[in-house]
Amino acid sequence: MATTQVKRAFKYRFCPTDEQAAELSRTFGCVRKVYNLALQARTEAWARQERVNYNATSAMLTAWKKTGELAYLNEVSSVPLQQCLRHLQAAFTNFFARRAKYPRFKSKKKSRKFAEYTTSGFRFRDGKLTLAKMAEPLDIVWSRPLPEGARPSTVTVSQDAAGRWFVSLLCDDPSIQPLPVTDAAVGIDVGLDHLLTLSTGEKIVNPRHERHDRARLALAQRRLAKKAMGSANRAKARQKVAKIHARIADRRRDGLHKLSTRLVRENQTLVIEDLTVRNMVKNRKLSRAISDAAWTEFRSMLEYKAAWHGREVIAVDRFFPSSKMCSHCGTLQEKMPLNVRTWTCDCGTTHDRDVNAAKNLLAVGLTVTACGAGVRPQRRTPGGQSATKQETPRRKP
Repeated sequence: MATTQVKRAFKYRFCPTDEQAAELSRTFGCVRKVYNLALQARTEAWARQERVNYNATSAMLTAWKKTGELAYLNEVSSVPLQQCLRHLQAAFTNFFARRAKYPRFKSKKKSRKFAEYTTSGFRFRDGKLTLAKMAEPLDIVWSRPLPEGARPSTVTVSQDAAGRWFVSLLCDDPSIQPLPVTDAAVGIDVGLDHLLTLSTGEKIVNPRHERHDRARLALAQRRLAKKAMGSANRAKARQKVAKIHARIADRRRDGLHKLSTRLVRENQTLVIEDLTVRNMVKNRKLSRAISDAAWTEFRSMLEYKAAWHGREVIAVDRFFPSSKMCSHCGTLQEKMPLNVRTWTCDCGTTHDRDVNAAKNLLAVGLTVTACGAGVRPQRRTPGGQSATKQETPRRKP
């Protein structure tokens, strides 16, 4: 059975020369300007009940370059400018398909700085990458090798808030292949005291990266608040704050990558709970801890790595009472406050709250795998009228 190769992005840091940094900064600014101009043109056309597509905005870009006010757009490569128009087209496609909100204008201070180059905008030879409008190749720190014979299809250059430069090369990775099929399956319950609790009884400690650097972050933010608006000292203080945030995010991402890779390699089926993290972070007491746990990022890693290696990730309905149901006899408790970490069922089985939830998630997930049944919340004891009733969350008036 033939398998299709997976496109994978390899991200590296690089150190640009002064000329390269200036060229890339101009490119970032031009990309942002073209994106905002095209978005404004499409918004005004929509108000007139007219539809403007990518081809129309591409023609507008040609006209903009001929004007005296926007003649500076000719100084940078045209490839990133065309790519940003394609990104805008994709944003509108997602909006009309109701997968995303209406596209927003890019801000000079808050928006991500990046530029995407296709094959006509760069040259990759003998392990050296040279972008359009540049005479010298980028000084890339090759922290890991590219796949043998790799030919990047797109190259994305970016700069984060901490001032670090990155280049991402998208290419085929033949090393990603389906793993051998196994009978192992695991239920995963996420939490704050423990980041993950597995149905096997294993508990993985929550590293709480943000809490470890909270004192340094608070000090840097206080110093930032005392700097005059628009001053050079304020820009330096802002970058120090960004470096601490980057350090926290890097360690968190590294831990989640290692954890998700291990779970995907060891298990054929992974069952998780479909949580609405967007609503959960509205809790002021828990929002910081929930954001630091990064449950959404962990789920995303599980899903795409499972797709790479032929594994299956099942998301159980968020209303399924995994914590209140006895994994031994199926009895449903009426109440289960969050401060109750262990409880004893009427059948005499003593449960750890999180381990019991993980076992219930695994059981209902395997039901979906075996017979294709829907995962529905169980409101009462098994056999009741509401045992298969799917309730929808109430909306606030």
